[in-house]
Amino acid sequence: METLSSPIQTPTMQAMLAPSYGSPDALHLAVIPKPVPKDTEVLVRVHAAGLHIGDCFAVRGRPFLMRMETGWLRPKTGIPGFDVAGFVEKVGVKVKRFQPGDEVFGECRGSCAKYVAASEQRLAIKPAGLTMIEAAALPTSGLAVLHALRDVAKIRPGESVLINGASGGIGTLAVQLAKSFGAEVTGVCSTRNMSMVRSLGADHVIDYTQHDFTTGDQLYDCIFDNVENRSLADVRRVLGPTGTLICNSGTGASGLAFWIRLLKPLLLSPFTSQSLRRYLSVPNHEDLVVLGEFVTSGKLKPVIASEHAMVDVADALHQLEQGHTAGKRVVNVLENH
Repeated sequence: METLSSPIQTPTMQAMLAPSYGSPDALHLAVIPKPVPKDTEVLVRVHAAGLHIGDCFAVRGRPFLMRMETGWLRPKTGIPGFDVAGFVEKVGVKVKRFQPGDEVFGECRGSCAKYVAASEQRLAIKPAGLTMIEAAALPTSGLAVLHALRDVAKIRPGESVLINGASGGIGTLAVQLAKSFGAEVTGVCSTRNMSMVRSLGADHVIDYTQHDFTTGDQLYDCIFDNVENRSLADVRRVLGPTGTLICNSGTGASGLAFWIRLLKPLLLSPFTSQSLRRYLSVPNHEDLVVLGEFVTSGKLKPVIASEHAMVDVADALHQLEQGHTAGKRVVNVLENH
């Protein structure tokens, strides 16, 4: 275990750290200074940290666009983890919503650590119906789904929605929220995950190992594409004339191909009656509360694929990069076994 030098009597903590960009294998358990919350921040004793593909990008520093958030030349924190669930230990002098002892969940930077300082505006009280592990799986992916289906697609009752990648961390939440909005939901996944996707409420399930959803006769009012493994032209063929395609995958392309895939829908959209969209999901307290209300009403519950020890974060990130994770991978920080 590495110990970073710090002034005498400075409180320290353990964290998974990689001081430079590269393979997740460079992550190691280190002792670093314990964060001190700013006036509008909350010091959280971390119980669990949710992982998603963005953590892989942040550790590797690519796509390079990711460095706008994580640091251009080297990581700002070097600690993976954007999602957190835990206990409030201390609050900044301007914090109004929380007090020590509260159980919270939300978004931060560097949650694969014993403590994290998070913005008050990016936390909410943990729903009573969720464990800490489940709560850590919800923030980034849940908000991505909420912002896509509620704000971008503006799903209305009776509309048809196809979710490509329905068994993934985002897809499992998308199936549930689309149903809660009254949509007729079709999920696309592999054979082994079909029953799970049905259990989440999908009206129809397409096994991509047997059928290509872009060759069917059904037209959809909204396609939420978390995989982008079909050409834009093929996907548009099964999108209704005034339907909305939401592209939401950062994997599978690099270099020039990445930029072509990123920009092509946006450049084409003004010239068609179909809406071809990418979007930015910004975490905020109000929408975390909305997610909590969906949980409390029984309409939403994260699917946990696996629980990892903090020292196994690198392995968890490698598994995320390989794809095919059914649900969310979560790190149990409180029990560092």
